[in-house]
Amino acid sequence: METYGSHHFPGKLFVVEGVDGSGKSTQIALLRQWLISQGYTVFFSEWNSSPLVKRTTARGKKKQILSPTTFSLIHATDFADRTEHDIIPPLKAGAIVLADRYIYTAFARDAARNVNRSWVRELYRFAVRPTLAFYYRVPLELSLRRIMNARPQLKYYEAGMDLELSTNIFESFKLFQHRVVQEYEAMINEFHLTVMDATLPIPEQQRRMRELVLPYLEGVRSTTRSIQSPLTSHLEHTEWKKFIPTPNNEQAPA
Repeated sequence: METYGSHHFPGKLFVVEGVDGSGKSTQIALLRQWLISQGYTVFFSEWNSSPLVKRTTARGKKKQILSPTTFSLIHATDFADRTEHDIIPPLKAGAIVLADRYIYTAFARDAARNVNRSWVRELYRFAVRPTLAFYYRVPLELSLRRIMNARPQLKYYEAGMDLELSTNIFESFKLFQHRVVQEYEAMINEFHLTVMDATLPIPEQQRRMRELVLPYLEGVRSTTRSIQSPLTSHLEHTEWKKFIPTPNNEQAPA
């Protein structure tokens, strides 16, 4: 099996990373919409979505029986299945693949749960290196507010309650997500993550994202030639707001 960085495909892989509530899902949804409007063939994959393990993960979370290592192995299985069926085939065909969370989510969360960093990295050595990996940096207080604006309560594992950092779920969330942020920050140079300021207005973030993606689209097949400006289409009106189901147009949790 090929290892990280050794794959060479004609397609492009763009991924987004960040803590819950960073707004990354909003940004990749807007990027997807724009790329399709420009005539590109786009495939999408998101974390923990493989039908192979989705039910198992849901049951384990509901019963709160997943140990850090078990959690890590389940997510690696999910990722391996999606890599084989949802990521590599489109890349081989010259299409664009967008991923909402990638291996860096596992690296950050698993290490935050005290799983050995080297072991986790070895576990994902089969992964395709992304064309660009965006890391959406956001203050934890803001990410927490965005989450609570979108739904009534925090989730058990999202808040790191399995680690017994605090009996208060909000305090546990802050402590656990702080660990996750530290892991992300340490990976910026190691994996050449592109840091995005997730506190900026949504259209401004999206323009920046498109500016960074655009040079990599040269040579990628487009089925149509758009007459719209490549950096501003879908941003000069309120269409982007449908991705933001929260008060005050803050980014939805991601």
